[in-house]
Amino acid sequence: MGRPRRTSSLGEDIRGDTSAPGISTMSTSHAQRAASRSRRRALSKPRPASKSRARSFFTWYREVSYRKTWINPLVAMALVIGAYGLNPTPENPLHACIFLSYPEPPDLTSHAPVETQYGKGRNDFLFVLFYTFFFSFTREFLMQQVLRPLAIWCGIVKKSKVSRFMEQTYTAIYFSIFGPFGLYVMSRTPIWYFNTTAFYERYPHYTHTADFKTYYLLQAAYWSQQAIVLMLQLEKPRKDFKELVLHHIVTLSLIGLSYRFHFTWIGVAVFVTHDISDFFLATSKTLNYLDHPFTGPYFAFFILVWIYMRHYINLKVIWSILTEYETVGVWELNWVTQVYKCRIAQLITGGLLGSLQAVNLFWLWLILKIAWRYAVSNIAQDERSDDEDEEGSSESVEADSPKPEITCEDEREIKKKI
Repeated sequence: MGRPRRTSSLGEDIRGDTSAPGISTMSTSHAQRAASRSRRRALSKPRPASKSRARSFFTWYREVSYRKTWINPLVAMALVIGAYGLNPTPENPLHACIFLSYPEPPDLTSHAPVETQYGKGRNDFLFVLFYTFFFSFTREFLMQQVLRPLAIWCGIVKKSKVSRFMEQTYTAIYFSIFGPFGLYVMSRTPIWYFNTTAFYERYPHYTHTADFKTYYLLQAAYWSQQAIVLMLQLEKPRKDFKELVLHHIVTLSLIGLSYRFHFTWIGVAVFVTHDISDFFLATSKTLNYLDHPFTGPYFAFFILVWIYMRHYINLKVIWSILTEYETVGVWELNWVTQVYKCRIAQLITGGLLGSLQAVNLFWLWLILKIAWRYAVSNIAQDERSDDEDEEGSSESVEADSPKPEITCEDEREIKKKI
């Protein structure tokens, strides 16, 4: 009889594309911590007469924004919204940051003949940029102000586990919204339920309904925010860092190229398969960090969802590129009429989706290894990721936190000194 497990934990972190850190959970350098201590010492002393209030305020703001990483994106959004509020009309250039651009009359030949259609253009970059800041704010605010206290309340004390819990719970919240949103968008088009022939029948898709375009651009903003944070993670990368970087490069390439060259119906199908599987991936990781007794059965269910969504459905999409891409709908390259359904586009689309499938297969292999060890080998030791190993097994969330919280009393005291 095998040795019983001491915990319900799977024994190691589950790999996948939800592993990008948040700004607040990234490692800080010695220089950053030293600068923070220097600012705190300066703020704790009475302000000398030779030091201006503006300079003191700037020091205070740098320290507060260093600790509360949601402040800077909030300020950026507030400035844009405030400037737009001075002239809240479509003529205001900042209108494109907050609302969809390029509205067109309903298209009687489309699948939604009575709804306003939206075209594409450069202003869409402004929309994506603004909501990149929005997702930066919501992620950092929820993680620091809501999920960190929740992790401590749940009894998680190690800094590494608190950070992972915050990241994965936020990811689960995001995909619990965008998974159903994507299914809703898909259900209102002919591609429901993963009808691959419909990808090509009415190509090119120059315009989209408001919900479709909103979903697509918000997804672009989310993955852009993830990629930016990933690029900032210059120290102590995790074990699958290279695969994670490749995944984000391929994902952003697929989003940008499919939007520019009107293959967005394929994009929505790929989004949905990844969003749903990512929700179960993130929640499975969260249960693992909580050492919940339901971790094992839920992990097994997650594996089934992953295989169905990431491999069965996505291989079906790739197969359609090989068999239907050329034979269904138009087949030509015409830069004037913006028709790009040709051999080069087929090779690029198939190549990118094939690369994405290769990364997903790599992660599936790691996931199945974890499942095998958990189910057969009765391994209960904590085989943590690189960043967790280096932080030390006995380090708690309260000890030497790189970005400790500023209490209300601290803020009032500092403000008096400014």
